[in-house]
Amino acid sequence: MNTQSSSPASSVPLVSGADTPFRLWTAEERRASMEAALADWRSDEDVWVFGYGSLIWRPDFDFLERRLATLRGHHRALCLWSRVNRGTPECPGLVFGLDRGGSCRGVVYRLAGKQVPDYFPALWDREMSTGAYLPRWITCATEHGNVRALVFVMNRANPAYISALPEGELLAIVRRAAGRYGPCTEYVVQTAQALRSAGIHDARLDAIARELERDAQVLPEAQT
Repeated sequence: MNTQSSSPASSVPLVSGADTPFRLWTAEERRASMEAALADWRSDEDVWVFGYGSLIWRPDFDFLERRLATLRGHHRALCLWSRVNRGTPECPGLVFGLDRGGSCRGVVYRLAGKQVPDYFPALWDREMSTGAYLPRWITCATEHGNVRALVFVMNRANPAYISALPEGELLAIVRRAAGRYGPCTEYVVQTAQALRSAGIHDARLDAIARELERDAQVLPEAQT
């Protein structure tokens, strides 16, 4: 009988995330944040939005154009505790944020200006449910020139932020957690697969995803 080569042993002490403060933002807080981000936007201007995680495989809005893009100054990391979507308050999972340093390869979407009032409230509900991100307008490089895009970067002052964890501990947290959108494992693997499909190489994420994909391959045999 085969066993997993890298299992979340119960004897390994883990950072739980369950003891950090947690609060959902109110509708008024989300609306105020959105209005502040759009303060200089004119209704006849198209808007670019940068995606680096689930927005790559589930944008949930129509768009006029999609390009591969590079954001400099931030990198993709599993640095945000998830207590609703991919975890619970008692057993949080981890989701991606854009942490300081390095660069990140992702995609940018161009939305028609007339779509912004329809799509942005839902985007804020999704991305800013706890105020863990900072909406910023940042220049992203694409093969057809630079674009100024809306980017949700990690707010390191938010209690849900967690700095880089050792890979074994990170894997154990991801494996154990699930929330209203499903298992944390599924989220990480789907993101990695979407990056591969787009031709984006993220060595650290790919290594983590390969371990999680190996779990699925050995599980049926391990249970026999």
